[in-house]
Amino acid sequence: MPRIRVVVADDHALLREGIRALLRQSDEVEVVGEAADGREAVEECRRLEPDVVLMDVAMPGLGGLEATLAIVKEQPAVKVLVLTQYDDREYVARFLKAGASGYVLKKAAGSELVSAIRAVWRGGLVLDPSIARELVEAGRPVADAAGDPYERLTDREKQVLKLVAEGNSSKDVAQLLGISVKTAMSHRERVMEKLALHNRTDLIRFALRRGVIQA
Repeated sequence: MPRIRVVVADDHALLREGIRALLRQSDEVEVVGEAADGREAVEECRRLEPDVVLMDVAMPGLGGLEATLAIVKEQPAVKVLVLTQYDDREYVARFLKAGASGYVLKKAAGSELVSAIRAVWRGGLVLDPSIARELVEAGRPVADAAGDPYERLTDREKQVLKLVAEGNSSKDVAQLLGISVKTAMSHRERVMEKLALHNRTDLIRFALRRGVIQA
């Protein structure tokens, strides 16, 4: 039986090595590549066409959410399993809406991680038990997008919002997303218009409030 081919995306080299060592103990999984940020994750998925990518949330440049949006759009056969320290329901909502197949916490034991990889590879949806319990107790969906201005943005506009809020210029955004500077500026203008923001300071405040970026 062929092994499940995995790419590990995390900006901490030691953590990537730890995950690789942990997964090396399983006969079912093979780590075929690593990425230190979201852009590398997208590029490695294009190059290697893995079965599953383990995706961190907070990474420099292109973050985990933005990378997930790009991977799911370009390579729907690749399953994205979020592996993070953040157990915030808002993050879960965004990643599931972006097309991620699972959301587990880094404290998960090795056997649990292998099981999660196997489950998403087979087409299942995996949530960390503590997160799933919280959702059940809340008695409602992960997030209610009704009336949320953030959810009126397109996937690309969400990517641009995060990158601009992190201080990237239009030229930087264009480079990171592989688009023209003119297109990057156009996306930024539409983001400002849809969110009724007037300047970069307003945009940063909005991104902080919505948890798009961390203070």
